[in-house]
Amino acid sequence: MATLRVYDRITRIPQAAWDRLAGGAFSEWAWLAALEETGCAVPDEGWVPRHLTVWEDDALVAAAPTYIKLHSMGEFVYDWSWAHAARQLGVDYYPKVVVGVPFTPATGRRLLTAPDRERAPLVELLVAGLHELARMTDCAGIHVLFNTPEEAAALEEYGAETRLQFQFHWNDDAFGDWEGFLSRFRSKSRNKLRRERRRVVEAGIDVRVLEGEAIEPAHVEAMHTFYEGTAWRFGGHSYLKPAFWREVQERFGHRLHLVMAFEDGHPIAGAFNIRGADRLYGRYWGALEDRHSLHFEVCYYQPIEYCLANGLSAFEPGHGGGHKYPRGFEPALCYSSHWLRDPRLAGPIARHLEQERRHVRQRVEALRAQSPLRRLSPDP
Repeated sequence: MATLRVYDRITRIPQAAWDRLAGGAFSEWAWLAALEETGCAVPDEGWVPRHLTVWEDDALVAAAPTYIKLHSMGEFVYDWSWAHAARQLGVDYYPKVVVGVPFTPATGRRLLTAPDRERAPLVELLVAGLHELARMTDCAGIHVLFNTPEEAAALEEYGAETRLQFQFHWNDDAFGDWEGFLSRFRSKSRNKLRRERRRVVEAGIDVRVLEGEAIEPAHVEAMHTFYEGTAWRFGGHSYLKPAFWREVQERFGHRLHLVMAFEDGHPIAGAFNIRGADRLYGRYWGALEDRHSLHFEVCYYQPIEYCLANGLSAFEPGHGGGHKYPRGFEPALCYSSHWLRDPRLAGPIARHLEQERRHVRQRVEALRAQSPLRRLSPDP
């Protein structure tokens, strides 16, 4: 018989049992534990862990990384206008149930199920559990963030509204190597990319990819400095505490992929990436000062070249896209699923989302049609 249980810390759940469930790199126990144990995703920061699980006797067969949220920061599914509309209507928007990975706008399964169990019945149990959790905690809505398109479609059967956004991803289209990738651009764009890479070399900057034992504590400390500098520069919030960087190296070091730029042996810029099963995820970037084309080399060109050399099918560099699109990144749809309790808010939001989905799909189709890359295979 299946039993629902809720946990207030991921570390109360055995790591091996959690990781047996299919989810993706950022849904792994070690990543979630690093965020919680270092004070990043904790109640004092507005993230109250309430991880939902399904057990059959002593076997964990399904789970969802779940939080009660008191605000919308660190989610990257921008719903502040929804909260504003709720205030105007005189209805509650917070607290809310959020299923997702804090501070991590990367797509993956959010309702995790054991690979040796039938998925649909377990998803049904998790959805019922989320609604019960929302009722018991008097939450105004349930939000499943950056789930897969298949999962979003399944949740529509339970009354969820789907929201669409898009990011810019690089996907290997049988490029072969870096020169094969460049060959898909028109001459003007191809020469521009070559010029940007050459400028970094001519400036005497040494850019290296670091993995495994090559990553030293000093490298991770430098990444924290770069991260803080980027947050300060752009007026953002520093979600990640200093202890997080040390903890993630210890717990999650097997997935760390750093691209670091050195001048006279000292790190001056870097990108903090995570390697999944078949793709690379860009998470954080920073530099001590602006250098011509260094951002493109560290954040785009080195990771693409790494993917080509190591057989990875895709590189997801995160949100934003102004600089990515002309450099070979193409639009990819991102999904989230939403239930809002009060019909006075749910009805208008549902109508808005229908229009938004249509607009987003049209925008993505237009961008794909105008892509600077010549494709050999049809769009997915």
